[in-house]
Amino acid sequence: MLILTLRTDNPEAEIGLFEGDKQLSYIVWEAGRELSTTMHQKIEDIIQAQGKRYTDVEGIVVFQGPGSFTGLRIGVTIADTLAYSLIVPIVATMGEDWITAGIQRLHAGADDRIALPHYGAPVHITAPKH
Repeated sequence: MLILTLRTDNPEAEIGLFEGDKQLSYIVWEAGRELSTTMHQKIEDIIQAQGKRYTDVEGIVVFQGPGSFTGLRIGVTIADTLAYSLIVPIVATMGEDWITAGIQRLHAGADDRIALPHYGAPVHITAPKH
């Protein structure tokens, strides 16, 4: 099973590609405020570097938090969109062993269908104007 992993809770974003439990490739880059404009290209690069195509991806693991509000929203949205368009399962996980836990969940047949971010605290957004 070819699994794509995404983590975007920090200024350094991470993408991994795994075949079963074996790591094929893993990249970390300083995405900062450019995450939304670099993420798609980085995903394509890591997949193509392994001689694979998007359609070879059979599952997605995304780090759901806690972490940056904007970073998590971007990463989880990209992961959800890819899972939906590729018709593959997605799981959202937390903690230090998020990749291992996510891969195990996928192998066990889990599918969150829609990953949701976990910010770790109430979000501070502007109150609606009445």
